[in-house]
Amino acid sequence: MSRASLSSLLKKTFGYSTFRPLQEEIIADALAGEDVFALLPTGGGKSLCFQLPALVREGLTVVISPLIALMKDQVDGLQASGVPATFLNSTLSVEETKLRYRGLYRGEYKLLYIAPERLMLPGFVDRLPELNVQQVAVDEAHCISEWGHDFRPEYRQLAELRPHLPGVPYMALTATATMRVREDIVNLLQLKEARCYTASFNRPNLTYRIIPKEKPSEQVLKWIKSRPEECGIVYCQSRKTTEAVAEKLRSGGVAAMPYHAGLDPAVRERTQNEFLRDKIRVVCATVAFGMGVHKPNVRFVVHFDLPKNIEGYYQETGRAGRDGLPGECILLFSSADAIKQRAFIEEKTDPEEQRISREQLQQMIHYAESGDCRRASLLDYFGETFSTIPCGGCDNCLEPRERFDGTMAAQKFLSCIFRLRQASRFGVGLNHVIEVITGAATEKIKRWGHDQLSTYGIGKEHSRSEWQEIGRELIRMGYCLQTAERMSTLDLSSEGMAWLKARQPLTLTRPLRTHGRALRQRIEGDIVCDERLFAELRTLRRTLADERNVPPYIIFPDVTLRHLAARQPASLEEFAEIPGVGERKLNDFGAAFLAAVVSWKARR
Repeated sequence: MSRASLSSLLKKTFGYSTFRPLQEEIIADALAGEDVFALLPTGGGKSLCFQLPALVREGLTVVISPLIALMKDQVDGLQASGVPATFLNSTLSVEETKLRYRGLYRGEYKLLYIAPERLMLPGFVDRLPELNVQQVAVDEAHCISEWGHDFRPEYRQLAELRPHLPGVPYMALTATATMRVREDIVNLLQLKEARCYTASFNRPNLTYRIIPKEKPSEQVLKWIKSRPEECGIVYCQSRKTTEAVAEKLRSGGVAAMPYHAGLDPAVRERTQNEFLRDKIRVVCATVAFGMGVHKPNVRFVVHFDLPKNIEGYYQETGRAGRDGLPGECILLFSSADAIKQRAFIEEKTDPEEQRISREQLQQMIHYAESGDCRRASLLDYFGETFSTIPCGGCDNCLEPRERFDGTMAAQKFLSCIFRLRQASRFGVGLNHVIEVITGAATEKIKRWGHDQLSTYGIGKEHSRSEWQEIGRELIRMGYCLQTAERMSTLDLSSEGMAWLKARQPLTLTRPLRTHGRALRQRIEGDIVCDERLFAELRTLRRTLADERNVPPYIIFPDVTLRHLAARQPASLEEFAEIPGVGERKLNDFGAAFLAAVVSWKARR
């Protein structure tokens, strides 16, 4: 199919005039019958990569999806755009299931969404060749790898699918995967000479900010109340905390509900549906809430507690701003949270798992405490270099932390580590180094003779907490090394030893402070429009969505409404040029929204 024809089909069906990065190349390979692996960030348009080829081909595209809610959401959206799609899962009655089976055998559908365990049932998988399957798309493909953050054993069954559909091309898609997970996906799904695509992990419309944790429930309530029209997710470490934070928000007038694995499934489903339909504004959740949430207008993600690792943090923050409009990512941080996380790690029984968890936690702490660009730090974790600094979208770039001449402090701290190792021939932890340098009279210091060292008591000009900050920054800078063992110890690195000998000037960063103003300068992805008209269009959208029993964004996403409120079309022809307005939606909803715009203009 020609490039012009694909673009025409994209506009006619989904209402967009241009492809997102890598979409066109992936679609071309899929239509050429190639196996494809695609790693695209959340909000990067993964679904279109298999949906558009499905419309071009004769026959059926089978989409393997891990979550029931996600299936229904995708199918509702496709049907609203005029695409014949369906799903099979346990929510359907026997009669409805039979009707959909009949439709599949008659070739009435272009896409079938199905869970792996349902797909691999002997009674179904053996009949797949009769359904004229032309492509298999494995969504959330990282679930197949034991090294992935959302490993699902049922995904392993997919390794047995290929012999049932010889010659049918596969597409594997995920939003986040390390190199090891990528290799697992390709090998376990038996992708043949796969064409591999990896987009940038950068989410330019997201702003990242770390806030010192002080009275966190009040901090979160105040922050959310300052955004009365926005919805979001507050991630908490424990079930108890989700319920406490949700109650605090409700008592403050914010429509919020908890979500965790300990709740009755019916309660969880109701909470998720009400969130998707904008009936509640905030979900306070454990990490059990996330992968199936395809809500494009989540405007903020707050981490009430410290995440376990950067990969999980990146994925969870990625649920903000899926529609490309601005999203804010807030992390409340305190050293006490880090201590709690370390205690949880000590409960693990596998020593290797403990070691890996400690390393991951240390990376997360370094990220939270660092004065460097947050975006650059995140991308560096995934092996991507980001050089546009300041990025304009994180606290450290928008409000740079105060710097100071730390040459003398670094000399004292590193010298103390050197003298301790020289005197005792064994390593000590960060706290012990600080106790020696501040002249503490502990039993250990006396027993080991560390009060006799030349560095004993030489750092009384700084408090213990200030030395904690100095020490952790020197670790981040690579001047000293911290082991990932249960009783972690410090040692000088070769870089630290070289610097100590050279005694060159060194600049350090002041610790995090609570900033008075919110970071609202970020405009990447924003669409300036009349906010009053936008509010009226949202109300109309909600009415139409309730009539059809679907989430509001199935009618039109916020991006389309903001374009409408900005351009204010005067005819259906002009309305058709708005991004997100395809042929079917123009016919179904164009007149109603156009009338609302015309009426609003007449009242001005």
